[in-house]
Amino acid sequence: MVRRQIPRWSELRPLLRVEPPKLNPTERRLSNAHTIADLRAIARRRTPRAVFDYTDGAAESETSLRRARRAFHDIEFHPSVLRDVSEVDTSTTVLGERSELPFSLAPTGFTRMMNHEGEPAVARVAERAGIPYALSTMGTTSVEDLAVAAPRARKWFQLYVWRDRAASRDLVQRAQEAGYEALMLTVDTAVAGARLRDVRNGLTIPPSLTVKTIADGALHPAWWINLLTTEPLSFASFHRWEGTVAELINEMFDPSLSFADVEWLREAWDGPLVIKGLQNAADAAKVVELGADAVVLSNHGGRQLDRAPTMLELLPRVREAVGDRAEILLDTGILSGADVVAAVARGADSCLVGRAYLYGLMAGGERGAQRAVDILRTEVERTMRLLGVTSLAELDGSHATLRT
Repeated sequence: MVRRQIPRWSELRPLLRVEPPKLNPTERRLSNAHTIADLRAIARRRTPRAVFDYTDGAAESETSLRRARRAFHDIEFHPSVLRDVSEVDTSTTVLGERSELPFSLAPTGFTRMMNHEGEPAVARVAERAGIPYALSTMGTTSVEDLAVAAPRARKWFQLYVWRDRAASRDLVQRAQEAGYEALMLTVDTAVAGARLRDVRNGLTIPPSLTVKTIADGALHPAWWINLLTTEPLSFASFHRWEGTVAELINEMFDPSLSFADVEWLREAWDGPLVIKGLQNAADAAKVVELGADAVVLSNHGGRQLDRAPTMLELLPRVREAVGDRAEILLDTGILSGADVVAAVARGADSCLVGRAYLYGLMAGGERGAQRAVDILRTEVERTMRLLGVTSLAELDGSHATLRT
């Protein structure tokens, strides 16, 4: 028979841990986010459905995105034990310069639509973290304004080539004059992918006030207040657009883009040149021959061609084709620091993350984007320690394999 007693105060006191209440609602929300999935859940609650789906969704049946995430889920790590991992170094070299983490913040379109703080907030997070940030041609902050907002950040400019080639040349010149470090040409957008969530939600840029959006606004008043009471959405490379994202891409992007344009940019841009959107080894080798300093294996986050190659599976073949002649960056499907470590172990020099920080931005503005980077950093460090490595250079294919 169990004897019971009334506990004494001296026994209860060590068990009582009362934390001071967090008065700031943003800090309170973010303190409960321990993974990127947690930030995604907060973002979903706080953002109108059309805006959340624009970030979260992919093309057609979204098979490309699911496969990319499944590939990371299918990674099997192979740790070594009895290694001194009291200190780990997460830094690497990206485009010839030190990066404190093995990932950069990817270019994303219409970022101030997700949260009114937009691209300047993300660039400041990158500046503090010591990692690069790429401003999109479809960004909602100008090349010049971003340079002022984060003067010490490593800034890249991502270029979509317009049908109006003079406008494209002007963008390249503006980025060069504003001190951007690298130019990133995206090559997988000959036409717009069929992003069916956007079609079903009736998303326009900027969002239109319709019966549907007004009803949704009642559920997300803070987002609408911020949109309507801050500076109207402006764009990095054009004045205004009233229509859907697909209509914008099909109207303005140049479907005649070819390898000749890589040669043209190599002559026009005297800094590092990155080609993003490569999906086979032959194309990667070709752009390196034409002078690219880095290639980004990417299927545009699954937002263009559905059932496209899975980058993590493609990576070893591209590494074999490219060798050490250029850096290889990888994106699509990365939602944890462990994903980043897996990609580096399988041959990537670094990664790009997009949705991960956008979930943070939607969840809590600049502080939310900072929370996303902090989560990824913690996960990178923890995964390295548990694998028994103290630097990224120690990682190789023996540490991460794909289960079949």
